[in-house]
Amino acid sequence: MGLESVGGLAIHVILSKLGPTDTASVGCVSRRFRDWAADESLWSNFCADDLQLSSPEDHFGNPTSNFKTAYQIWRKAFGMYPWPLVRRVKRCWGRLKCWLSANFPEALATLRKGASEVEIEELEYRLKVKLPLPTRVLYRICDGQELMSGKFSGSMLGPPLGLIGGYCFNNMLVNVYLLPLREVITETQLVVRQLRFSSRSKYIVIATSSTFVEKIFLLNCANGELYVGTRKLATDGEMIPCVPNVLISSVHDSGGHQQQDAMLLWLEEHGRRLHDGIIKVREEGNSRSINLFPEEAPHCSTAVTNGVQVRASAVLVPEFSDLQSDTDKYLFTYSIRMALLPEGCIINGLTFPSCQLHRRHWIIRANDVVTDVDGDGVIGKYPLLRPGEGEFVYESCAYLSSSSGSIEGSFTFVPGRLADPKCGPFEVEVAQFPLQLPDYVF
Repeated sequence: MGLESVGGLAIHVILSKLGPTDTASVGCVSRRFRDWAADESLWSNFCADDLQLSSPEDHFGNPTSNFKTAYQIWRKAFGMYPWPLVRRVKRCWGRLKCWLSANFPEALATLRKGASEVEIEELEYRLKVKLPLPTRVLYRICDGQELMSGKFSGSMLGPPLGLIGGYCFNNMLVNVYLLPLREVITETQLVVRQLRFSSRSKYIVIATSSTFVEKIFLLNCANGELYVGTRKLATDGEMIPCVPNVLISSVHDSGGHQQQDAMLLWLEEHGRRLHDGIIKVREEGNSRSINLFPEEAPHCSTAVTNGVQVRASAVLVPEFSDLQSDTDKYLFTYSIRMALLPEGCIINGLTFPSCQLHRRHWIIRANDVVTDVDGDGVIGKYPLLRPGEGEFVYESCAYLSSSSGSIEGSFTFVPGRLADPKCGPFEVEVAQFPLQLPDYVF
């Protein structure tokens, strides 16, 4: 009995197990097999599995007539790259775009269509570099971000729609976006001149902040490592690695077992943190941005005392760190979020509808050195908390002489208002939260 007599449903099951390449080969056997191998539901599944496509479209986002055509276009367009790498990069971008669509569509709208091989080759020619394979595929699928120019507000030179996000401290908002290839060229040429890098330098600028004090990320095209500049970048070329070097492999070897440079690992980790809710979009005034302060344990602490909840976390500020300093080596900015829970302020069984902060006390630990800090209010303010009014958020910063430490402490509150206290003051715990140089620096 010939295989054709098995029936269409059974053949469909068999082809779905074979995969797209073998299915296309089976279609060459006979006219009937060609019809079975062209089944739209088969290719819809192949496109979903390999490319996360829910509708037939090419790599520029243009619709195609069917899923089989879409798959063929993708395979032809990326035929010079290892297909497992293309699938992995497509998953990386797909995950980021999915999160942006649900949580931050304003930033999704800034992502550009993929670059062409010609555009990548032009960059390589003008900068005299050879991009790592994963970075090439990343730019083939998405050519960075298109942001409006011109001053936005305060320290910002543009809207805070950066894909990488940032933080706020000392009245300065830092926000990092991914450069399109044309800006990679101009920014790299500018930075190479300013930093007096060797003409044979293989560094390119792939991301930067839209702030007056620039935060710069540089990719070493020779070995695929990613770095961020410190305060001494301009004078000494000082940088901090952004990804564990041990994870980088086969950055220029298309026949290698697993190609992964720091750029791909960095974006994958960023997508994981966004999807897991470790970092989120935060609204400040009339703007929204991706905020790098962790929102989940163990890097974010939470404590509730007498109805007052305090959440706290910190993030490294590499652009103001100085690895050569004995005392101000690492700068960390920390975010404190406090709120009065719906049940109100509860003291000795009595409930009060408000409470106001009076004083703060910090215990900062680093290198077995403990520092106590006391003071009135926070950043010159004395927040009045009421149920249902959301969190009062403020940021400050601290230098450490070591790459790890911690902060803990307490706030002194009074029930009611400072001008009209309803009973004696009480202490609100700020649970210990880490200040630590992370494996992945954003």
